[in-house]
Parts: sequence; C-alpha cells; structure tokens
Amino acid sequence: MQHKIAIALVAAVALLLLLAVGVWAYDNSQKDQIAPGIKVGGVDIGGRSADSARQIIKREVVAPLRQPVVVTYHGKDYTLSPNRLHTTANVDEMVQEAIDKSRQGSIIDRVSRYATGGEVNTDIEPDIGYSTKAVGNFVNRLGDQINVDPVDASVVPTDGGAKLQKHAGHAGISVDEARMKGEINQAAHTPSSQALQVAVKETKPDVQTNDLDREYARYITINRSTYTLRFFHHLRLVKSYLIAVGQQGLETPAGLYHVQDKQVDPSWQVPNSAWAGSLAGQTIPPGPQDPLKARWIGIFNGAGIHGTDEVSSLGHAFSHGCVRMSIPDVEDLYPRVDVGDPIYIL
Repeated sequence: MQHKIAIALVAAVALLLLLAVGVWAYDNSQKDQIAPGIKVGGVDIGGRSADSARQIIKREVVAPLRQPVVVTYHGKDYTLSPNRLHTTANVDEMVQEAIDKSRQGSIIDRVSRYATGGEVNTDIEPDIGYSTKAVGNFVNRLGDQINVDPVDASVVPTDGGAKLQKHAGHAGISVDEARMKGEINQAAHTPSSQALQVAVKETKPDVQTNDLDREYARYITINRSTYTLRFFHHLRLVKSYLIAVGQQGLETPAGLYHVQDKQVDPSWQVPNSAWAGSLAGQTIPPGPQDPLKARWIGIFNGAGIHGTDEVSSLGHAFSHGCVRMSIPDVEDLYPRVDVGDPIYIL
C-alpha cells in the first residue's frame, strides 16, 4: 500500500514538473509577442510579434508624423518641413516597451491571461524626437514676418510751435512664442493635416497717452520764422523768448533734436569753416572775444543755444547757425532744461 502511495506521489510530482515546464515553455514562446490591448499612439499592435508590430508602427505611427507642420496667419501659410524639423522615431524602443508591458506580472498571471484571452490595456506614447532648435528658429522667423512693433504716444508741435498736440500710440502684435512652440510640439507628435493658427498677443507701447505729461516734462520749440523759443513744462507753455537764428547759408538746422550738453561760461570751439577766418579750429576761452555768453545748451553738430551781448541781432537771422538769446533770458532758460530734453526746430 505504501509502495503504491509512493509511486502515486512520484507520478504527481512528475506531472507537476511537466506542467511547470510546459507553462514555462509556453510563456517563453510568448516573449516576443505583444499582449492584446496594447497600442502605440492609438494604433493597435496587440497580439502581434515584435517584427510585425515594428512594421505597423513604422507605417501607421511614424509615417503619418513625417509631414510638414503648417501654421497660418491671415490667409498666409508658413511651413516647417520634416527635413528641417529633423523628425526621428525610436521604433525599437517603442516595441521593447510594448514587450515589457506584455511581460509584466508573474508567470502565472501571464499564463492565466493567455488562457483567458485577457488584455493589457495601455497606450504607449510614441517615442518621437525632433529638433527644438529648428522649432525655435521657425517661431523666430514667424515673428520676423508677423510682429508689428507698438507705436509710442508722442507730441507734435502745432501752430508754429506755440502748442504741443498729443498723438495717441498704437498697440503692436507679437507671436506668442511659448504657445506656438507648445502647439508645434503637439503637432509633431500628432498626425493631422489641419493647419495651426498662429497665436499672437498684443504688445503695448512703452509710452501711452496718459504718460505724455510725464514723458515730456520739458520741451523746447524754436520757430525760426518768428524768432521765438518756447519752453513747455508738462506740455504747458511756460515762457516764450525772443531769439536770433542762423543767417542764410548757415541756417539753424530744422528737425527734432535733444539737448546734448550744458555749460556755464562756455569756451567757443571755433568750427573749421571758411566764415571763421583765422579763428577756425581754435578754442576761445570765456571773455570779450568769446561770442558764447553766460550759458550753452548744445543742440547738434556744434550748433546750440547761447547768450549774446549783441542784443540787436535778436529777432533776426543773424548767427552762424546757433540760437542766440539775451543773457538774462539764457540764464533763465538754462536751469529749466536737462540733457536729453527734446528741442523741435521749425
């Protein structure tokens, strides 16, 4: 009786060993098989061999991604080609990840799944690469063609420089670079024939209308035909002065300038010009021979505002390009202005 029991036990152990070997052999035969239910980028590769899955991934996942990314703005298309994008795909890594997910769990879990037709429901993110530098360069090129700089609010002299008129600024537009890079990134990973819309944002001017009083705290206008210099403080006319300007052939230059420098009791740096005669190129220190009296407010290329003791020249085109004022007037104006203040000459 005991002998029969021993034989039965040996037979049972042998059967279990055979069953275990069979289970292991079957599980091992599935090591290159993709479990049902596994997808890559939404494409079903479940129940296939690694080689078959590899071909499907190339054809149905990777190939559709090798297409240009097109963005459009106001009816114009801008294209980022696959070659420039340098799209790459690690197909082997995607297949290996699918196999690894298929082999998760114990051997009993896997065999049970094989027997019951169970699935591993997972969708693997496609391992797609591209050049972030190419995307950045593309977005920069979009900006070069689409961006519109904002226009600052400004003031323009009117009525011969007697008034300052406010001109409103205008907002600009700028490509939203961060958003566009994100959308292009998503498009590079998603097969789609639909063009992206360029994302733009409004850019405000640095100087807005409400800022003008502060931005133009000091402003000078010079009317050459009426021989009048006007000083504005926060866009309000504060004072007008009688002046002399450049004579014919040596006119005071018209246009918008800014105070370049200021000096008290300036020396005269004589220009190298024919009208200067023997004094050309010399430096005349303050004194009787120096025509620049009391104060100097530089404008442009040797021209400036200065005091004169030839008060009879005021109200005339008499100077060699500078703006002359009486000494009391230039001493009054001098502390009112700073370097950088605008000077508009009409």
